[in-house]
Amino acid sequence: MRYYHFPTSALIYYKILQEIRRFKNLLRRVNSMNYNKLNPEEERVIIGKATEPPFTGEYDNFYGDGTFICRRCNMPLFSSKSKFDSGCGWPSFDEYFPNAIKHVPDPDGIRTEIECANCNAHLGHEFLGEQLTDKNTRECVNSLSIRFIPKDKELPK
Repeated sequence: MRYYHFPTSALIYYKILQEIRRFKNLLRRVNSMNYNKLNPEEERVIIGKATEPPFTGEYDNFYGDGTFICRRCNMPLFSSKSKFDSGCGWPSFDEYFPNAIKHVPDPDGIRTEIECANCNAHLGHEFLGEQLTDKNTRECVNSLSIRFIPKDKELPK
């Protein structure tokens, strides 16, 4: 019986490939659930927990009257009345609907990540104590994670 000795770098590479395959399978399963279909950039942000570049999102300078919902599952998240201009380059809200948002410690150990409470979609981060509004809270959200529904339209199920 022969034993082969692989260099450590080859084993690390093999483990990385295994993780990539596992992640792709997870993405396939998650997307096959009853969620909205996401394009690759939306998947990168919502499932991969990435961040869109500042000042590029469709809702950064958008102030229509209505409701912002989760792009992945249609859960109502924010009223347009809670949106404000923080100057940070992402849509900012100082209040969310009850039981709509889940707060999770960010892996960086400093920030607090916000997720949709229904489907765990990555929305962005919460910042406290900045004195930007009377509520002293900023929910900093990726435009790719949300969708706007005008006041006169019915919210999707």
